Amino acid sequence: MQQAIEKANTLIEALAWIRQFRDKTTVIKIGGSMLSDPDAIKHILLDILFMESVGMRPVVVHGAGSRISAAMQAAGIEPRFVAGRRYTDEATLKIVENVLAQDTNHELADTFEQIGGRAMTLNFDSTPVLTGQLLQLKDDQDQPIDLGFVGEITKVNRAVIDDLCHAGQVPFIPSMAETEDGQKLNVNADTVATKVAQELNAHKLVVLSDVPGVLRDPDDPESIISSLTRSQALDLIKDGTISGGMIPKIEACLETIDRGVRKVHIIDGRLRHSLLLETYTSGGIGTLISADDA
Repeated sequence: MQQAIEKANTLIEALAWIRQFRDKTTVIKIGGSMLSDPDAIKHILLDILFMESVGMRPVVVHGAGSRISAAMQAAGIEPRFVAGRRYTDEATLKIVENVLAQDTNHELADTFEQIGGRAMTLNFDSTPVLTGQLLQLKDDQDQPIDLGFVGEITKVNRAVIDDLCHAGQVPFIPSMAETEDGQKLNVNADTVATKVAQELNAHKLVVLSDVPGVLRDPDDPESIISSLTRSQALDLIKDGTISGGMIPKIEACLETIDRGVRKVHIIDGRLRHSLLLETYTSGGIGTLISADDA
């Protein structure tokens, strides 16, 4: 009986958050590092099914970085990264499309439907919703950097995504885009997720990765910072607490907040039901970054 009462108390705690987030759009970014753990993916998708079932409107954006690298090596192509992006020539682009926009996109959607959800793949063979252009970067000498077919998002077809959410379907969007003249592009998944969240005026963006959140000590997972305002995050970058590969991730989060998305969560997708714990409990389990006046 005591266990039953504790379960009821958990539901009551969740009730306030369920009511607050009803009919709100949440963009969920599943990192490629998650895909090597089928059990973690299953529980992430179960969490997303719960969110949709209680009235939220989840939208999934995903990458497939580790799978793409493995497929490239199997094809005798050595993965190469330039300015933090995967150099994408024609051969690499074909692998990215097959692994990311086809195999992984369908696998996630199929698994979601197997557990009782309704999914829609938004890839090149169904309804692509991302328009892009070649990403133009320059080096320290102000010279253009050759990235191959790497792009940035210029337009998101919000109407298609909104219609699916209203119909009770969860969109699954791979991190690829197409130019106005039909050229396919490889796009960083974090970049896609932030742009989709901005264009949808999402209530929040949740980034699922293999890190627990922002840590005061990178070597101590218990040193997690549970919440940060925009100003506090900038201060932690300046004093070196946030460093290395976490800097561009946090900067993308801050840009998302600047574009109107009020809250960005960074959580460890390997933790069972981390998405529900972060969304529907008062304490959460990751790092919440919010606007200064949130």
